[in-house]
Amino acid sequence: MSVASFAHHHGPWTVDDVLALPEDRSVRYELLGESLVMSPAPGVRHQRASYRLHVALDAAAQAADAPVEVLEAINVILPSGLVVPDIVVADAGATVEDTVSIDAEAIQLIIELVSPGNRTMDRKIKPLLYAEAGIPHYWRLEFTPAPRLIVSELETGRYVEKTIALPGTVTRIETPFPMKIDPAGITQQ
Repeated sequence: MSVASFAHHHGPWTVDDVLALPEDRSVRYELLGESLVMSPAPGVRHQRASYRLHVALDAAAQAADAPVEVLEAINVILPSGLVVPDIVVADAGATVEDTVSIDAEAIQLIIELVSPGNRTMDRKIKPLLYAEAGIPHYWRLEFTPAPRLIVSELETGRYVEKTIALPGTVTRIETPFPMKIDPAGITQQ
């Protein structure tokens, strides 16, 4: 969709409007309320960490025989719009069909990797939306000043930090399935 096409959009944006946009690997489209939010595609460091974390989660899920699928950059429909988290762990039944989105009710875990351009969204706005949607687990991978993984669980409508995995230390996380992780191994070149 060209810039002119965006200018010709009238009225509030809807989930259907966003899902009808052409696929564009250089930008992510999200819908917060009725506002379209665009962010640039992630860089190399972000993509490297996302891939490695995806692989680690997938291996842990398989070892636990968890009926889930780990996906990167998939559209998630929330009560308040549509987001594209960096990584989701979804119920396996929700991914049987080849759809372009997954409903929040099928998501067990969302992970955001914090980049310079999305700090406020990933630290403040998106956790509120994910909690409102009832997603039980929210993890946030911070890159600076050193890589660390903040593991949070939903309790009485908000996320509570349960564990902070620090670089150079293998940390065991129990939910949504057991796994061990060292953030340094995910982020190093």
